[in-house]
Amino acid sequence: MGDSGSTIMRRRGFIAWGLGLAACAAGCGVERAGERLAAPRTGFSINSDRRRWARVGQAFAGAARAAGFEAGTGLGAGSMITVTGLPALTAAELNNGQSLLDTGTPLARLSGEAEVVVVPDGSPLRDFDDFCARLLAGPGRTLLTGGPQGEPDHLLFGLIAKALGADTRQVDYTGYPSSGEAVAALMAGRATAAAGPLSNWRTGIGRGRVRALAVSSARRVPDLDAPTLLECGVRVDFADWVAAFGPEDMPAERREAAVRMCDEVLRSRAWEAACRTAGWLTIPLAGDDFALWLGTEIARTRATLRDLGLIDATKATTCWGSCGNGH
Repeated sequence: MGDSGSTIMRRRGFIAWGLGLAACAAGCGVERAGERLAAPRTGFSINSDRRRWARVGQAFAGAARAAGFEAGTGLGAGSMITVTGLPALTAAELNNGQSLLDTGTPLARLSGEAEVVVVPDGSPLRDFDDFCARLLAGPGRTLLTGGPQGEPDHLLFGLIAKALGADTRQVDYTGYPSSGEAVAALMAGRATAAAGPLSNWRTGIGRGRVRALAVSSARRVPDLDAPTLLECGVRVDFADWVAAFGPEDMPAERREAAVRMCDEVLRSRAWEAACRTAGWLTIPLAGDDFALWLGTEIARTRATLRDLGLIDATKATTCWGSCGNGH
């Protein structure tokens, strides 16, 4: 790519703290599955914070039952576990409010969805390097689209722009409440590129209407001819993740039992099969390791929202890499 390509590579030094950095710690500090037999049997009521996470909650409850635990959705008894995710965090930040991530007890990261950057099939941008060159040269002239402003799709473009050294405050992003509207905007030429969960774009990719330039996950996605951002030299590992939380005042003994259950279920064949069928990433992380990772993820999210000019740059956080129960 000549001078433009070398400039891009020199500016790709920004390290976005991502899902992959904590993955190696997934087995640390968490009691192993075999120890469950010595602990009191506890029932678990698994519910979703919003409808968008209901499918994950139901699949997790089913995998828990398959592993021998008493678990269900909407139960009135047992230890309460609530499933929520990254959009709840961004919504709270944008509205200067609180979410379960601020008030609940972190238990485990359950799954995630890989995001994909796409362009229309007839786009002059041949690959992700072409897209990077365009974004770096004119972030305000590279029209981007995806889900609602400030949610994961927007965050991803902010992380990419930051990693390239582009001015993130100039990123021109239009968010839509539905994936269909984002698809329509891209195909009508109202955007240069779009980002979103791969599940939203698979049909268009399969029919040759759009081309995938890169995926946000640390590893390539099976049956998709697209490199990862890491392969492209952009050090961003990102997913629209979903996690499990207990109540804010969850007793230590119940938290221990819930973490033990989550750890065992997340490593079970039933859960792996459920994720494979749904197209979710398996990114298990439980207990203290999850709480530590959550601190870095909250910090990264807040920093990206600031970079994009969506929240006050003076907003402080007490959660830089050390979140536990609450902030």
